[in-house]
Amino acid sequence: MTKRNKIIYWVVTIFLSIGMLAGGTQQMLQIGGYNEIVTSLGYPLYLLSILGVWKILGVIAILIPKFPILKEWAYAGFFFSMSGAFISHLTIGQPFTDAIPSLILLTVTVLSWYFRPADRRLSFNPNLN
Repeated sequence: MTKRNKIIYWVVTIFLSIGMLAGGTQQMLQIGGYNEIVTSLGYPLYLLSILGVWKILGVIAILIPKFPILKEWAYAGFFFSMSGAFISHLTIGQPFTDAIPSLILLTVTVLSWYFRPADRRLSFNPNLN
């Protein structure tokens, strides 16, 4: 891995981690305006607690060393959560600006996943059938 790619990975991963940790904490505690957002999207409030806990656990999974399969699940969860949020905002006719935070976190999720170092990737053995 080049030094440039390592820097890109850590910059976007730290940004992703801060965003998911902050949002996850606010969602878990149902503070910071998330109640209004989720209600306006037509989702039940208890979904906030579930998403919040999973986001916090996902951040832990991405930042700790080893456990590449757990990291893949965390990235997948972030991708589904952020793409779902982005699409939800647009589907109910909210302005595009309301969907931008989820689009940003979706983008940094993909960038973090793409630039992750080899020791944070799943390795496949083609000899195993």
